[in-house]
Amino acid sequence: MGSGRHRWKISFHRPPSTDPKTRHQAAPPKEFVCPISNTLMADPVIVSSGHTFERNCVQACKSLSFTPTLPDSSIPNFSAVIPNLALKSTILNWCTTSLVDPPKPLDLLSAQNLVLLLKSSCKTKSLEEKIELTRWPSHCSSSSEESVGTTPTSITSSDVETLIYNSSEEKDIITKLKSCEVHEQAAALVSLRMITRNEELPRVSLCTSGLLSALRSLITSKYASIQVNSVAALVNLSLEDKNKVKIVRSGIVPPLISVLRFGFPEAQDHAAGAIFSLALDDQNKTAIGVLGAMPPLLHALRSDSDQARHDSALALFHLSLVQSNRTKLVKLGSVGVLLDMVRSGRMTGRVMLVLCNLAASLEGRPAMLDGGAVGCFVEMLSRNEFDSVATRESCVAALYGLSHGGLRFKGLAKEAGAEVVLTRAEEVGSERAREKVRRILGVVRGRDDEEGEEIDWEELLNSGEVSRSRFQLGCGMDVSGSKSNLADP
Repeated sequence: MGSGRHRWKISFHRPPSTDPKTRHQAAPPKEFVCPISNTLMADPVIVSSGHTFERNCVQACKSLSFTPTLPDSSIPNFSAVIPNLALKSTILNWCTTSLVDPPKPLDLLSAQNLVLLLKSSCKTKSLEEKIELTRWPSHCSSSSEESVGTTPTSITSSDVETLIYNSSEEKDIITKLKSCEVHEQAAALVSLRMITRNEELPRVSLCTSGLLSALRSLITSKYASIQVNSVAALVNLSLEDKNKVKIVRSGIVPPLISVLRFGFPEAQDHAAGAIFSLALDDQNKTAIGVLGAMPPLLHALRSDSDQARHDSALALFHLSLVQSNRTKLVKLGSVGVLLDMVRSGRMTGRVMLVLCNLAASLEGRPAMLDGGAVGCFVEMLSRNEFDSVATRESCVAALYGLSHGGLRFKGLAKEAGAEVVLTRAEEVGSERAREKVRRILGVVRGRDDEEGEEIDWEELLNSGEVSRSRFQLGCGMDVSGSKSNLADP
């Protein structure tokens, strides 16, 4: 901790503090630090590849025609720049709680000097380094003891032959993907789709920046077979956790969103699956939301395709785990759409997962109270016609989230007859669900009668009063998604 504190003072020029709260300051989270300037970001922006930088560092790179190679060997794409307001707010909150002065924006001249220094010191990697990079799956460390068993502990002659084959295969596929002949592109995509269908090693070794770049240009092809096979191959590549962040940073999400909006029906199915798969990684959630994936995902909930509907719902669930994305969903009018789906019995289980996340947010809660969510959920519990125990517990969890809506929730719950329904519900379900029901009943019953307080519930229902308490929500359902759910059929 001592050396970390010393670096912190040098980087941000903070004077020594005698306050005991600041004696053991930790370094800022790495996602708060610009990869180019190595300082806390004051004006963070997301670029097309999903990376986040200080704004003037991006401007300097563009003005000097320099594209850096980042520590994780990924290459950013600076074609578009979008303010990352959510991250900026998070950084400022962290500074406040950590007793750190807010960062000041880096001026353009300083940013250009930094980039010039990087540009002058940039060296081409040796052939040996490139070979070593292709071997990393066989000797990388794992964060879990259980996952080590899937990776060999040493390079064998068979592994080397496979890597050499895949390297040769990659070059051949990329050459054909870049061909001017449509039939060669189509053949290469079919080959790529077949190779990456079942095996992990081809998925990892073929997911290179060169192949992703070639694939990106074909995703929005006007030819149905090319568009469908390119997106399907991308789904296969995205199944490996090692590839998810790399794919988003390759700049492939915008054309993927375009396919989800305007593509051929089968390609739209695969596009929804690809976005769902990429959204499983926490590092991708904010970028996917900022790049505009949620409106077409919300629209895809009405698709004629079961696959597109279900994958879109799961993608929205994982994206809505991030506060900034929940805010976007509320502004898009998603609450009304999702509640209508629940009332009509369409994909109730998966839609309820998204509503649970919205009920946990300050923006989502009043929108759901306005949309009649309390009455809807109470009626669902009274019928007790759930497709699974998990869906029932999601309904309870959503009501628990709304119960933090203060007196307005209490009024709506009384109007819906929630006390009788919840009293019955308290007798069934898991202990976690029963505990939530008990807490909701505590809110509904309250202390009004004990204190002799008279409340005009009709006036209260129209007041829009909402409490600002926060809580953590657990739905008790595993929706992480398995490879077998997304794999190319």
